[in-house]
Amino acid sequence: MRRLKLKLLVAGAVVAATSAVALVALPASAETAAFTVTNSWSTGYQASVVVKNDTSSTITTWRVQLTLPAGTTVVNAWNATTATSGSTYTFTPAGWNATVAAGASTEFGMIVNGTGRPTACTVNGAACGITTAPATPGATTPTAVPTSPSARPTTAGPSPSRPTTPTPTATPTTPPAGGSGTPVGINGQLRVCGVHLCNRYDRPIQLRGMSTHGLQWFANCYNNASLDALATDWRADLLRIAMYVQEGGYETDPAGFTGRVNTLVDQAEARGMYALIDFHTLTPGDPNLNLDRAKTFFAAVSARNAAKTNVIYEIANEPNGVSWSGIKSYAEQVIPVIRANDPDAVVIVGTRGWSSLGVSDGASSAEVIADPVRASNIMYAFHFYAASHKDNYRAELEKAAGSLPMFVTEFGTVSATGGGAVDTASTGAWLDLLDRLKISYANWTYSDAGEGSAAFRAGTCAAGTYTGTGVLSESGALLRNRIRTADTFPTS
Repeated sequence: MRRLKLKLLVAGAVVAATSAVALVALPASAETAAFTVTNSWSTGYQASVVVKNDTSSTITTWRVQLTLPAGTTVVNAWNATTATSGSTYTFTPAGWNATVAAGASTEFGMIVNGTGRPTACTVNGAACGITTAPATPGATTPTAVPTSPSARPTTAGPSPSRPTTPTPTATPTTPPAGGSGTPVGINGQLRVCGVHLCNRYDRPIQLRGMSTHGLQWFANCYNNASLDALATDWRADLLRIAMYVQEGGYETDPAGFTGRVNTLVDQAEARGMYALIDFHTLTPGDPNLNLDRAKTFFAAVSARNAAKTNVIYEIANEPNGVSWSGIKSYAEQVIPVIRANDPDAVVIVGTRGWSSLGVSDGASSAEVIADPVRASNIMYAFHFYAASHKDNYRAELEKAAGSLPMFVTEFGTVSATGGGAVDTASTGAWLDLLDRLKISYANWTYSDAGEGSAAFRAGTCAAGTYTGTGVLSESGALLRNRIRTADTFPTS
């Protein structure tokens, strides 16, 4: 809907330095843009840009232009629309963030391939000066378990580590899926009934759980100990398995990533949790550009997991820059591939504007209601980040939920960048709404990424202890407290 998805990068050969470059507009009382390198590695870096309105009047649009040196390119941006002319990149609003009140600001981000910093900039046409601040003392970036080269979030650029098919691990100590006390043991095979997700007793239920980060960067966060903690300490119902397609993900090693997803499905099943398989498309935003990959992947995982009752399929994470008709066409080609093997599982379809039901594109759920996907047993995805998406997003979801089966497959407690402070009030308002409407959800992110949305403090996954509150971030503590309250799964 938003950035998209900051999804903090971790690399095997990370350069653990954080530097800042301030782009300051020269005219007094004009708009300014602050460019910050938030992570860097040997072949590139991740940056954010804060556009601030220092005038006394509201601005209704903005434009930042960056010129990069030869050999350095922007490979992805979120919360902005990007146009390129030679080595100059022009960033304009994503739609929802065009208006900036006097004294307020908005933020967008990018992934850059190459180490060169901007050589020139303008903000709303005014010249900018560029100064480099010293690196932040003690800044570190967590590393993924090294295996083989190549990867990162939000498009091919950096080069972290790609996980190979994992080595078998010890037998889990938590109850098996058939255990009467587990979410899967109680609810069994799920299905869509009306606008709700229903259990085997045909009663509406709500699943509450967590999403992984990219498997290529945080493989060491997903093991028996961490999943035991999720199932027993957090008492979660759901593990969303975020398998990036680009960004060093599935396209680099289809067999390896398919194997890793299947292993996590098994590990969730062993603990009685539902597994939401997320085909994590982000860039390119049009899922049709990954149609062949999607058909290959879902044919494989649906055939392999057809007999399981704990699997839900999310076929396109956050479509962006594509019409609803384009998303619908994609869904109507991928769903039959799954149904050929697994006729019973619930399938979730992403929505326009980074799964915002079109709100982030200036549209609404009306287009989906008027022209739904021609398939049964499906739901529609909605994503939000509490500090950025508030009353108008909540109103749209509540309106849509009266006509469409909705599933919040991803949300954050922070801003749409994935960082910043936890917005406790907005998060509480969102979760109260989801509870009232019985809409299931997965929080971003069950990882120790160096961003505000991460549930664990940095270094937790390397240390290997996941239980209790001492290892949790503010966001993690909030979500654990909420998720571990008793489920209300009706059985009659």
